[in-house]
Amino acid sequence: MTYEKDAAAIVAAVGGEDNITSLYHCVTRLRFGLVDRARVDEAAVRAVGAVQAINDSGQQFQVIIGNDVPKVFAAVKETHPGLVAKVNDPNADDADAAGAPAASGGTIRDRFFGFLSKTFPPLLPAIAGAGLIKGLLALAVWLGWMSTETQTYQLLFALGDAFFFFLPVMIAISAARVFQTNVFVAAALSGALVYPNLAALLAAGDPVTFLGLPVTATTYSYTVIPALLAVWALSWVERGLKKVLPAALHLSVVPLVSMLVVGPVTLVALGPLGAIIGDQISGGLNWLLTHGGVFSGILLGAVMSLIIMTGMHAALVPFILGNLATLGNDPFLPLTYVQIFSVAGALFGVAIRARSRQVRATSLSTGFTALMGVSEPGLFGLLLPMRRVFLASMIGGAAGGAIALGFGAKAYALVGNSGLPGLPGLAGPAFGWSVAAIAVSFVGALVAVLVIGFDESPLTRGAAAAGSTGVADPAPAAATGAAVALDGGPVVASPVAGTVVPLAEVGDGAFASGAMGKGVGVLPTDGEVVAPVSGTVVTVFPTKHVVGLKSDEGVEVLVHVGVDTVNLGGRGFTAHVADGDRVSVGDRLLTVDLPAVAATHDTTTVVVVTNATAYAGVEPIAAGTVAAGAGLLAVETLEHALETTR
Repeated sequence: MTYEKDAAAIVAAVGGEDNITSLYHCVTRLRFGLVDRARVDEAAVRAVGAVQAINDSGQQFQVIIGNDVPKVFAAVKETHPGLVAKVNDPNADDADAAGAPAASGGTIRDRFFGFLSKTFPPLLPAIAGAGLIKGLLALAVWLGWMSTETQTYQLLFALGDAFFFFLPVMIAISAARVFQTNVFVAAALSGALVYPNLAALLAAGDPVTFLGLPVTATTYSYTVIPALLAVWALSWVERGLKKVLPAALHLSVVPLVSMLVVGPVTLVALGPLGAIIGDQISGGLNWLLTHGGVFSGILLGAVMSLIIMTGMHAALVPFILGNLATLGNDPFLPLTYVQIFSVAGALFGVAIRARSRQVRATSLSTGFTALMGVSEPGLFGLLLPMRRVFLASMIGGAAGGAIALGFGAKAYALVGNSGLPGLPGLAGPAFGWSVAAIAVSFVGALVAVLVIGFDESPLTRGAAAAGSTGVADPAPAAATGAAVALDGGPVVASPVAGTVVPLAEVGDGAFASGAMGKGVGVLPTDGEVVAPVSGTVVTVFPTKHVVGLKSDEGVEVLVHVGVDTVNLGGRGFTAHVADGDRVSVGDRLLTVDLPAVAATHDTTTVVVVTNATAYAGVEPIAAGTVAAGAGLLAVETLEHALETTR
């Protein structure tokens, strides 16, 4: 499956290339940095087939794709070469990969979590592979299939443990790309922290000094924070040197001075400081997890989805890795499994009880995705809009968390996946309690959904209200020779007088592909643009060539006047409404200087239902010429479709 059309539609919906300052992706999401958040058409983003949901984190606008996000990301770069310079690809291979500096823009909190969210995702494939090896080995030993004394075990353990032993180097490589400093200089500095001779010198017990300054004896293997601090310092020193030294010295002198300055500072101050910070954080969290028992389990199990949504879980990775390195297990990781399975249970509960075929199908697909370890599509796409379902998942999470921390569930490897594929990471003496916690979270959330129930209207966009006022009467369309409207559904009127053009023949690829929604084009004969539905004006673009509306029944309609008319910057357009205004069918929205606009641009006016996936069908009911205010599109509700099939 190719995603070129979806990529074009997403970029258009977030305001175009000129509204994007940065772009990269994590495991499930495209993450956009934007010039103006107000230019984003959320309805158009949601209407794209590849999009599961959206999330606005303040500093970033996140488009949740799911497992195919690398393919969509690649399609965006392929279809929009102008964005390549703005792409912050965490997997870039060049030594000075472009990545948004962690210190740019937003609050300190946003910058901190933004930095963590860019540093750790590139490491996940190696974490998953190496962690699964260690998890499977632990399972084999626990089942008595293998002894730790065999050479086979020791060789396999080396394959699984090497990544974590040299974790400071891996962290440095990823962090250097985010801080926009030289990757290999950063790797060399962090490599010194785990250099065997230095490790032996520090472990010997004798005092170690550098130019008279004491060097604290610390073990840096398996640690995270010391390497992060070292790369942060390197980025400042390197940038400062490049500002004052001529370009001819950048290749040799800058790395030399950087290493001679940052290396000793790290060994004397930053490294020990990072180790102390890591130990204090781990000690505090472990105390809470160990002594909080059932109460901590209920609290953390209930709010884990909120922690995931805000990105705060990224800050816990160093703590988890520290526990696995020093204790051989971690009590927090089982809670991530509890969160995944509570979301999955809630989604399957929706699938059992939902009346809408669309909601049922979506909940099943996202439920299976959650079982495979990716909960965001279901979390953002269904649970958040249906708040009682979100509450049910919190109930399941609280129940599972109580068992996990109350009975000492542990994880023995970080496998990068908390779904079914990641179960080997829990293999060990507490495996039974981990499985019990997972099962309770799944069943608890499912039962809670069935008992509490939910309101489907946020996903069906009010389709059940079909038949109420707020949309155009289909009768005028019939007078123009239109086809018969679909029974029992709302009708969208034509916003302009003119000739109907099939959507596939519109000169804008994002609309012609249907990625922006279902509808038609109308080649106008005059410059009056009127409301196609009765409802609320959601947005009037600053360039006044686009108006988004939501009818009283929940039909979301986008009226886009002309092709590429955004380039006019509003010249030739006069708006008569503003965001939030109430309108009735036929009320004037815009006045267009049609001859002036037509002199440079195609004036075909596109009318699309952007939430068409919430309905059983959206069909044109007018052909040839159509009058402004006459029926143009008929929308069939899901309820009506179900009734007609019974």
